[in-house]
Amino acid sequence: MNYIEKARQVIDLEMSEVQRLRDRLDERFSDVISRVMETLNAKRKLIVCGVGKSGNIGRKLAATLNSTGATAYPLNAQDALHGDLGAVDEGDLAILLSYSGETAELLALLPHLRRLGCGIIAITGGADSTLARHADLTLDTHVTREACPLNLAPTSSTTAMLVLCDALAMVLLEARGIGQDDFAKLHPGGSLGRVLLTRVRDLMRKGDELAVIQPHTAIRDALQAMTRVRSGAAIVVDDSGHLAGVFTHGDFVRAFQKDQAIADKPVDGFMTRKPFSIHADKLAAEVLSALQHVRVDDVVVVDDENRAIGLVDTQDLTRLRVV
Repeated sequence: MNYIEKARQVIDLEMSEVQRLRDRLDERFSDVISRVMETLNAKRKLIVCGVGKSGNIGRKLAATLNSTGATAYPLNAQDALHGDLGAVDEGDLAILLSYSGETAELLALLPHLRRLGCGIIAITGGADSTLARHADLTLDTHVTREACPLNLAPTSSTTAMLVLCDALAMVLLEARGIGQDDFAKLHPGGSLGRVLLTRVRDLMRKGDELAVIQPHTAIRDALQAMTRVRSGAAIVVDDSGHLAGVFTHGDFVRAFQKDQAIADKPVDGFMTRKPFSIHADKLAAEVLSALQHVRVDDVVVVDDENRAIGLVDTQDLTRLRVV
């Protein structure tokens, strides 16, 4: 048996089922988002419930919703019938997950949720199931085949359900206008918290840690300034301290390859005149985005007057455990 090829077959099959899921999305998804928004805007919560593998996905959905500021309560179906229904309030919206749509524990909850005045959204592969018929809105996660060679173990079906739940949570996040500052407040711990709560001014190099030069500075002196502070970049400022450019080791190497007699020439002929810069009060997460998408190793930090006051180097992010 070729284990690698078998693994690829499983992945390919699940990818094809996710593609089918994507292709059949329709206005019902938009209707679900609108209904969830109405619930949250009314200061009500989302009740998420499933059994078995669907229950695991439901708990993950509830965790994702909570982490993005949408109040969600993961309800255990069996415990709900023995007292935990007390967590449900009138006006809450129940999101019930069951691939078959015939899970007995969930069906037993339906009349009690209705009695409590809950709306019901079904996430199921059974579009004509009992659960779907009794729901206000239904999201279809039907798959044509499981990735299991016996077509028995929940694989493609659980992947489709998980992906749809992620889509629901992320679209909801954007629809509610959740930004980085909101996200930061909900993730204070660990490396994610450091990224989201740390400001650029907290990690930038400043003062004697900077190589600050002027446009007329000779390349020889610029290199000495960078060596002194062990930095790969020198910030170029005008007479009033405003950012004029940046000169890096990379700029020197490119210039030296063309002309080896450049040591006494001023840096203004070789510097980057409009370097990427960021305000000191921005979040560290924005520096990460810049380093990944703008493809720079150093980010100049400026104040309200566009005066250069600091520098963030990729090495600083690692040292401070931001990445």
